[in-house]
Amino acid sequence: MKIVRFFFIFFIFLNFYNLSYSKDNEILKNKISKNIRCLICQGQSIYDSQSDFAESMKILIEKKLNEGLNEDQVYEFLKKRYGQWITYNPDFNKNTFILWLLPILLFFVGGAIIVRKLIVQKL
Repeated sequence: MKIVRFFFIFFIFLNFYNLSYSKDNEILKNKISKNIRCLICQGQSIYDSQSDFAESMKILIEKKLNEGLNEDQVYEFLKKRYGQWITYNPDFNKNTFILWLLPILLFFVGGAIIVRKLIVQKL
């Protein structure tokens, strides 16, 4: 009787662990899918797209997560396979520094123009 009870408790625990693991993978898969561009649908993530490419990418991401890769490793795999453009949040490197620095530069130039206009109006 104790053996039956032990196996019963063991299988219940294993079932809850399995559900928790798959739920965490599903949340992570959705997070990654929202940050990956669909190469077929311009301007849409693969999470929002219903194209065949997006569906195959969702399956690929799920497969990689089930293999034990973490979020960063999945991103690196996809960047290596499809290029830097596939992510909505590109890394800071020599090819993308203008992309990252341009908004800051525009902010300072705009601020300088506003300050200059205010100073000229006071005089």
